[in-house]
Amino acid sequence: MSIRFAMTDVLPNADTEQNGALAPVIISAEIYRQTGYGSNHPLAIPRVGAVLDLCDALGWFAQEPYTESYVASIADITRFHEPDYVAALIASEDNRKVSAEYRKKHNIGTMENPLFPGLFDRASTCVGGSIQAGRLAMEGRTVYHPSGGTHHGMAGQARGFCYFNDVVFAILALLDHGAGRVLYVDLDAHHGDGVQAAFETDPRVMTISIHEQDRWPHTGLLDDRGGGLARNLPVPQGFCDDELAFIMDEAVGPLAEEFAPDAVVVCCGADALTGDPLSTMSLSNGALWSGVQSAIAHAGSAVVVGGGGYNPWTVARCWTGLWGKIAGYALPVTLPEAAKQVLAKLECDLIDEEDVEAAWLNTLVDAPSPGPIRPEVKDAVRTVLSKD
Repeated sequence: MSIRFAMTDVLPNADTEQNGALAPVIISAEIYRQTGYGSNHPLAIPRVGAVLDLCDALGWFAQEPYTESYVASIADITRFHEPDYVAALIASEDNRKVSAEYRKKHNIGTMENPLFPGLFDRASTCVGGSIQAGRLAMEGRTVYHPSGGTHHGMAGQARGFCYFNDVVFAILALLDHGAGRVLYVDLDAHHGDGVQAAFETDPRVMTISIHEQDRWPHTGLLDDRGGGLARNLPVPQGFCDDELAFIMDEAVGPLAEEFAPDAVVVCCGADALTGDPLSTMSLSNGALWSGVQSAIAHAGSAVVVGGGGYNPWTVARCWTGLWGKIAGYALPVTLPEAAKQVLAKLECDLIDEEDVEAAWLNTLVDAPSPGPIRPEVKDAVRTVLSKD
């Protein structure tokens, strides 16, 4: 089944060169200015909409706005997702309720994966953006899709707040448009289980996931290699900047060099940052930016997606700064007033008002989070590099 693309998916300046390569592209949509998931859900917070507002406030969209996301068709979506699952999502939204059969079979209508107005449009826009990102990346550029990163979605089930798995579609699009091998690097605090499951028997795709050990979905153990090309690095609580740099240099780098990918996809989940309520990792956003840049340096075509992140201040600052890094903007030491106003308006039920740090309201760049490289991190690197 072929993937259909909209005719408007190319920026007017798409052929502009930056340091000898085509200029990077950011893809998003106005639908993300609305929060989804309803009340009492960890994702019922401003995320991508706040990123768009911050980029506007910093003047980073002065010449060109973001590229509007393509919306995936049902034919696109059922290339990976089971038709009866897609039909169940549509029927449930149309009926404004989820049957017991659909809830049990497809894991929708639960506290984890609730039914809410606009669910299908939001999820299909996310898939469309990643399809589009893969196609544009294969022209020889980096494409940033912060709305993506729904890496837990399974072919016939919603999982972990993810209804469709847009990352799968980004990888498929890269393969469709000329990539012989695709490397997937997941920096989210949670294991990229849906992506590994989709490609674990495909010799064209290597998946590497760095995630917090003993955390949901409790998969991605150190010895889990899927069908052969999966590598998993569960890391301890308090995982710091120096430990991430060590893993990127000593594990991801050698694995990538041996695999020799034609394209790279990176999931930059912001839930690995200090201050996120759903993990106990301790990274700064600068460490995540460096990790992304290290990963995408292994190929001339790259797709970078968002992922998890449940602190709206740290998410918005991280993903905004990531676009600044990718696009080559100078990151301000202190934010301009318009940007501060964006951050001041954010709210989150999971974080008490007195716990909102001043830096989250006034700056873009976190203070570094250094620390020792612990023995278990070194052991994990040795294990994933072993041939056994």
